[in-house]
Amino acid sequence: MRSARLHVAGLGIYTADVNGHPVGDAVLEPANTTFADRVQYATYDVTDLLRHGDNTIGVALGNGMSNVVSTADRYRKLYGNLSDPQLIAQLEVTLADGTVKRIASGADWRTVLGPTTSSNWYGGEDYDARREIPHWDQPHQDRPAWSHAVTVDGPGTPGHPAQLSAREAEPIRVEENLKGTEVSGAAPGSRIFDLGRNIAGWPEITLDAPAGTTVRIYPAESLKDGHAFQSISNVGAPLWDSYTARGAKSETWHPQFSYHGFRYLEIKGLPAGATISVRGKALHTDNASAGDFKSSDDLVNGIHSITRSAIENNMMSVLTDCPSREKLGWLEQDQLVFPALAANYDMEAYLRKIVRDMADAQTTEGLIPSTVPEYTSLPGAYRNDSNWGGAFVLVPLQLYTTYGDTDTLRTYYPAMKRYAAFLKTQVSDGILDYGLGDWFTPDRSFPRAVAGTYGYWRVVDALSRIAGVLGDDADAASYRSEADASAKAITRKYYDAATGTFGGGGQGAEVLALDMGAVPDDQRQRLLDHLVGSIRDAGYHLNLGEISLPAAFRVLSGAGHDDIVYKIATQTTSPSYGYQVVHGNTALGESWDGGPGQSQDHFMLGAIDSWFTSRLAGIQQAPGAAGYQKLLVAPAVVGDLASASGSYTTPYGKASTSWHRDGSAYRLRVTVPAGATAEVHVPVISGAVQADRGARMLRTEGGTAVYEVGSGDWSFASVYTPAGD
Repeated sequence: MRSARLHVAGLGIYTADVNGHPVGDAVLEPANTTFADRVQYATYDVTDLLRHGDNTIGVALGNGMSNVVSTADRYRKLYGNLSDPQLIAQLEVTLADGTVKRIASGADWRTVLGPTTSSNWYGGEDYDARREIPHWDQPHQDRPAWSHAVTVDGPGTPGHPAQLSAREAEPIRVEENLKGTEVSGAAPGSRIFDLGRNIAGWPEITLDAPAGTTVRIYPAESLKDGHAFQSISNVGAPLWDSYTARGAKSETWHPQFSYHGFRYLEIKGLPAGATISVRGKALHTDNASAGDFKSSDDLVNGIHSITRSAIENNMMSVLTDCPSREKLGWLEQDQLVFPALAANYDMEAYLRKIVRDMADAQTTEGLIPSTVPEYTSLPGAYRNDSNWGGAFVLVPLQLYTTYGDTDTLRTYYPAMKRYAAFLKTQVSDGILDYGLGDWFTPDRSFPRAVAGTYGYWRVVDALSRIAGVLGDDADAASYRSEADASAKAITRKYYDAATGTFGGGGQGAEVLALDMGAVPDDQRQRLLDHLVGSIRDAGYHLNLGEISLPAAFRVLSGAGHDDIVYKIATQTTSPSYGYQVVHGNTALGESWDGGPGQSQDHFMLGAIDSWFTSRLAGIQQAPGAAGYQKLLVAPAVVGDLASASGSYTTPYGKASTSWHRDGSAYRLRVTVPAGATAEVHVPVISGAVQADRGARMLRTEGGTAVYEVGSGDWSFASVYTPAGD
C-alpha cells in the first residue's frame, strides 16, 4: 500500500477513527455553512492507521447546528431540523501497483445508538457510560444486532443539491487545557470550579463514583449566590452537560458534539465519597498568531489581553458573537473589527471561507442576511442592516488591502454589486433611514438614518475602490458618485451650521459624519473640536455604539489626537475598557461595563486593539498600499507611556517595532521584512536624530524626522518629550 486517504463529511457533528485511533485532531467537524447549499468535507491521511487484514472505520454522529432540537427544559436560541445526523465518507487506498481501491459509505455500513443519549448545540449533552460498547470501532467485533445504515438524499432541493466543498481554512482544535480549581462558597449540594479565565470549549471531568451516578455540569461566565450564573441574556439558561458513571475507578469524559463559553463549572449530583476533578479544554480554529503587543502600561496590556481572548473564544468555524447564548455569525463584527482580528491572527483563508458563506446566503433579491450562515430568519432590521450585510463588500476589500488578495474581489464582485443594488432600493434622496442604528448606543438622540446611510456609503465607497482595483473605471466613477451624493445628502439633513454640530451633537453621529466626510470642508475642524470637547466633558468616556466606535479611533488618530485615544483607553470608571480590566474580566464583554447582564465574551467593542498595534507600536502600511509591501512606522508617543512594542506578520514576513523613552531620551528599533520598505517617523524636539547608516532622510515635518529604509533591522535615537509631560 502506498497511501490511504479518508474523505468525510456530514450533517451534524462527527468524530471519525480508523481501527480505534482518531483520524486527526480536528473537532466539531464539519464547519458550519449554509448546509442546504454547501457542506464541507475533510481529507485525512490514514496511511499509518491501516494494517494488513481487517480494518474498521468508526464514526460517531451528533446533532450539531443542523438539528437543534426543541427542548422544554433546556435553553436553545433557535430550533429547526434541516436533517438528522448524516454521514458521507469514502476511503481511497492506493496500492503498491498504483491501483486505487475505494470504499464508500452506504447501506452495507452498520449503525447503533451509542452512549451519547442527547446532544443539543445550545442546551448541552448527555452521556451514559453504561451504554458504551467496548472496542466498537475496532476490527473483529461481533455486530449482528446492529442495523444497516439507511441511505438518504443529501441536503438541498430537487435539482439543486448542496455542494460538497473541501475544507478551506484551519479547523477547530483543542488549543489549551486548563485545570479547574475548586472555590469556596458553593451552594449546598454543589461544588464549583474556576478555570481562571473565560474560554470557549469543553468541560472535562474525571470521576470516581458508583455506577449509575449522574452528575450535571453547569457552565457559566460568572457566579451568583453560590451557583453558576446563567441567564438568557448572557450565556443562555438553563444549559448543562450530564454524565452517568459506569462504575469504573476513574472515568474521564467531555462533550463531543457541542461546546460552551465558561469560566466556572458547577457540579451537581455528586454523592458522598465520590471524587471529581475538572478541566477546561479551550477550543478555537487553529489560525496562526499574527502579532503581539506590549506596553509599559499594565492597563493597556490588560485591554489587549481581554480583547484577544474574546476574539479567539469566538473564532469557531464562523466568527460568532458569543460562545454560548447565540453562537451565530453576526457579520458587522467581521468588518468593523477586521483590523484587530488581523493584527492578532492570520485571517486570510478563514475570512475567505466566511465571504463564501455570505455569498451562499445571499437572497434572490440581493440581500445579505445579518447572520451568516442564516440558521434562523430574524425579523426586520435584525436581518437587514447595511452595516451587517455590508461586510460582504467590506471584508473582501479588507482582505485585499491586508493580504493583497484580488481573487476574492474578482470572484464575488458581481454578487457585491447585487447587494449594493438591493440597498439602493431602500435609499431615498441619498439617505438610508433603516436599520439598527448605532448598536447598541446609550445615546438615545442618535438618528437611525445616520448609521443606515453610513453603512450604505461605506458599501458604495468600497465598491468604487474595488472597481478601481479590478480596472473597471466606469463602475468606479459611478459608485464614487453615489457615495459623494449620499454624503452630501446626510450633510444637508443633519449638519447644523449654526451650532457646528451634527445629528444632535452626540459622539456617535459626529464621528460617523467626520469619517465619511459628511460636513463642509471649511467646517470640519469646528465639528472635530466639538467632538473632542464632548469627549473631554464626559471625562474621556465614549458614549456611542459599535458602529461608530472604529470611526471614533480613526477620526481622532487621523486628526493627531492619539493623546485623546490614550486617555479614553486608560479610564477605569464605567463605561470604559479599563473598567472591565480592573473588575477582573478575562475576556471583553458585550456591554461597556462588561457585567454579567450581557455576554462577558464578545469582541464587538474590540476596535481599540488595532490602535494599540498601529499607533502605539506604530505598525501600519503606507496610505494607498496593499499587502504591506510598504510599511509606515509612526509610533504615537503619548501620555506617560514609557515604552511599547509589537509585531505583525505581513505577507512579506514579520515586521516589528520597539520604542522606549527615559525622560527625553527616545529610542526606536524597527525590523522590516525582506521585500518590503518602510517610511519611519521619529519624533524629535531638539538636536539631530541618530539613525543607522543606510537610513535615508526624506524630510522633517511638525517635529518629526521622516526616513526611508529597506529590509533589515534599524535603530533611531532622538530627544523627545510628549506635549503635556
